[in-house]
Amino acid sequence: MMFLRPRFLKTFVVAAVLAAPVSADPNFWKHEWPETDFSQTSVENWVEILSGGPPKDGIPALSDPSFIEASAETRIADTEPVITVEMSGTTPRSYPVRYLTWHEIVNDTVGGVPVAVTFCPLCNSGITFDRRVDGKLLTFGVSGKLRNSDMIMFDRETQSWWQQAVGEAIVGELTGTELRMLPTWMESFAEFRARNPEGLVMDAPEYNRDYGRNPYRGYDSTQRPFLYSGEMPPHGIPALERVVRVGDRAWPLTRLARLGLISEDGVTLSWRSGQNSALDTDRISAGHDVGSVRVRDAQGRDLAHDVMFAFAFHAFWPDGTWMIDG
Repeated sequence: MMFLRPRFLKTFVVAAVLAAPVSADPNFWKHEWPETDFSQTSVENWVEILSGGPPKDGIPALSDPSFIEASAETRIADTEPVITVEMSGTTPRSYPVRYLTWHEIVNDTVGGVPVAVTFCPLCNSGITFDRRVDGKLLTFGVSGKLRNSDMIMFDRETQSWWQQAVGEAIVGELTGTELRMLPTWMESFAEFRARNPEGLVMDAPEYNRDYGRNPYRGYDSTQRPFLYSGEMPPHGIPALERVVRVGDRAWPLTRLARLGLISEDGVTLSWRSGQNSALDTDRISAGHDVGSVRVRDAQGRDLAHDVMFAFAFHAFWPDGTWMIDG
């Protein structure tokens, strides 16, 4: 959400903690959100909601992006991560994380399905949602707010707030409504292009951004997440270790990477090397290898999942199941 170097994190965390009592009442946000119905909410403790720095739309979400053929794309390194959307009957599309890092949400339509491709850098959470809710088509933006370090989205139609990690409205008219999570995945650009030589890749947005630079340099090697005061994960799992979330279950990525393939509880997870972390070095193309994950059911069909940091899984699924050795 905020574009900070790790050496600045401590200063901003202290500032956020000191400011928390001021923002512990929804009235604090009403001047910025006059059209949001704060009387409808599932938030019990408003201290959990903090400003990430930028105001509403300070991080500009994208809508109806342009695409080029993957075979013609030369700016994106082979090992850079993309979020892949493959739907039957339409040309596969990939959304480079180098753009999502700066925009966090892309509103698009793929094969007649309106989708929101989302990426929260602070949680490493990359999820694609169906934008239709009870016959209403929603368009999402970035609120500038965080809860448990996770992006809070908003829809422009009702000004309701949505928790990105869980895809549920937490404030406003649509409180309690859940978005349908689609089976998409993050992989290297080379993997996408090799499998889909005629596939499409989202073109560079027309914004003045240093696309390809990681504004969160060194973040995934820090000890504590930004603007997070909740419990740390159990079982000695580091807060910023990646886990593969399927529903309310989480498989540590270190376990999956060591084994390469895991089949249990009706789910098959596979891992292969070759995808950079987007949250490591100054340039995404030089990040350390975190590998690519695919998740399928017993019939070989792709399953909706997320590869997120362990602290975020524990924060939003405190009673979730940890799929660890033994």
